[in-house]
Amino acid sequence: MANTKSAIKRVQIAERNRLRNKAYSSAVKTLMKKYFSTLEAYAANPTPELKQEVKERMSAAYSKIDRAVKRGVLHRNNGARKKSRLAKRLKQYEMAKAEG
Repeated sequence: MANTKSAIKRVQIAERNRLRNKAYSSAVKTLMKKYFSTLEAYAANPTPELKQEVKERMSAAYSKIDRAVKRGVLHRNNGARKKSRLAKRLKQYEMAKAEG
């Protein structure tokens, strides 16, 4: 257990930062899941409205990922990988739609 004033303060700061980081990473995961579910719906029934919603969800996920990288919650390569996976999945559905 911390027994100096500065060590106690560092423990409090570390806990505060941990909770903030947890909130960012949780929000990123949630937005990615929402994007993937919307993309599945779009793949099953491609309509212009669903395509617009997919674009909006992708934009929201990109924004949150970029913010998490900026805050230091995610490493920049991790953020780039997550964004790449979002774009890759959309590209797969668009290619399948074009073929069939």
